[in-house]
Amino acid sequence: MKLIANKNIILATESPRRKELFSILGIPFEVQPSGIVETLDGVYTPEEMAIKIAHNKAIVIAEKNPDAVVIGADTTVRINEELLTKPSDKLQAKEFMKKLSGNTHQVITGVSILGANVSIAFAESTLVKFYDLTDEQIDAYVQSGDPLDKAGGYGIQTMGGLFVEKIQGDYNNVVGLPISRLFQTLLKLELIEFDKELTK
Repeated sequence: MKLIANKNIILATESPRRKELFSILGIPFEVQPSGIVETLDGVYTPEEMAIKIAHNKAIVIAEKNPDAVVIGADTTVRINEELLTKPSDKLQAKEFMKKLSGNTHQVITGVSILGANVSIAFAESTLVKFYDLTDEQIDAYVQSGDPLDKAGGYGIQTMGGLFVEKIQGDYNNVVGLPISRLFQTLLKLELIEFDKELTK
């Protein structure tokens, strides 16, 4: 299966994980981090917040590249109505892990697609259940430094995945980009298509 892009596509991210997931499509794309502050004033649902921050990331890059299609994404974690973003330090990372231990949480990624005649956004949600964690497990993981740049304070694709008992929904969404839904959306918008030369 080979895909082609009908527009120049820019991923507005500094996340190596999102870049790797988008690479699955096998189409050319650029990466331009937006550099925005990932916080909002006001009251939002987690879905609204993730979409709004994703949109803010995309619009900064779209204004600089009016002929391109820009994709922004943002991930947040919700547990018991509390939002866990990226921990500010190891102490907060440890607090996050204790809250996640033995519980089910929700991982929400907002995606915004912006370009000429294109403006669409959606949020994907995945439920993740953690095993009960010992203090030793939490301390060892936090000391590794892995939690500090990840929403919720863990990476399911790294050693943090060892704490996951089960998930309900899209695994890649927890990594940071619901690439399957994004693929389907880009196809419907005719921003990408299958290479017809290969079907002749």
